[in-house]
Amino acid sequence: MKRLLVTGSSGLIGSEVCLYFAAIGWEIHGVDNNQRAVFFGSQGDTRWNQHRLQNSIKGFVHHEVDIRDRQGVLNLIESLQPDAIVHTAAQPSHDRAAAIPFDDFDTNAVGTLNLLEAARQFCPESPFVHMSTNKVYGDRPNTIKLKELDTRWDYDDPIYQNGIPETFSIDQSKHSLFGASKVAADVMVQEYGRYFNIPTCCLRGGCLTGPNHSGVELHGFLSYLVKSNLEGKEYKIFGYQGKQVRDNIHSLDVARFIEAFIKNPRIAEVYNLGGGKQNSCSILEAFTLTEKYSSKAMLSTYVSENRIGDHICYYSDLTKMREHYPHWDITISLEETIKQIVESWQQRLNTGDN
Repeated sequence: MKRLLVTGSSGLIGSEVCLYFAAIGWEIHGVDNNQRAVFFGSQGDTRWNQHRLQNSIKGFVHHEVDIRDRQGVLNLIESLQPDAIVHTAAQPSHDRAAAIPFDDFDTNAVGTLNLLEAARQFCPESPFVHMSTNKVYGDRPNTIKLKELDTRWDYDDPIYQNGIPETFSIDQSKHSLFGASKVAADVMVQEYGRYFNIPTCCLRGGCLTGPNHSGVELHGFLSYLVKSNLEGKEYKIFGYQGKQVRDNIHSLDVARFIEAFIKNPRIAEVYNLGGGKQNSCSILEAFTLTEKYSSKAMLSTYVSENRIGDHICYYSDLTKMREHYPHWDITISLEETIKQIVESWQQRLNTGDN
């Protein structure tokens, strides 16, 4: 039986990866210390998801390890010597990072380095998949010519008709401190691949979402939006008339791509992992879809000042992913994703798992 180590295993992507690989016969080890509750308070608590994994996956092993603990990480990977590592643990909010810069950098950059060095020492042939972020591009996507439509902004440059490619520059732009710490991790993952010939990849995620997300205002766009709707709370729109666009990919399609990479790994690859144009929506469009499935009116307030480093329009060009892994593609639509999130929050709010 192959052994998988997943960091951030109680989070959205981590838990989806655990469940997905368990279903195809892997032995699953999860690393999570519920740091999300420290970053975001009780609303970010993920213990419920940890318990779900322990109850759902036969033989699941939870490791209460902080990835900032270098010796702890070295000891764990030396003892496990996993056949693959999926690294999803992070401080994920670019707003929160400014208030906790040391915690942000130590988690995102140093934590990733700890894992990479442990992998180099004890399992250098095992694929290492790193969940990066589209925030490594900073606010440079905002320099692309845009057009304003009734409910969204969109690119007005034919070069980007399919979205942002992996060749897009990450340099000389405002990233937020979160974006900068993730750049450091992203480049280090590539470097360990190239320098030490380790099979690594960076998945520069757009809006990764799904029914098991513990969305909060500072992170988890669709999940938090749906939760606000169901609870009858006002959702704050920060700038751009609510027409800012994100591409949304269901966590299951993320897990499917990770499986494709682990089966046929490459050295130091980078992929823009999102829903693409077909699964993109603005905040206003997300309101409409949420109302369709919740049957509740969306309450919102508008704040004219946008978030620092926020993208006006961002969706991923999936061309490279499809070329390298032609058997992979998006399988879950935006509408179906939102429907699942609504149903999940309805259940969690009824049972108190919120």
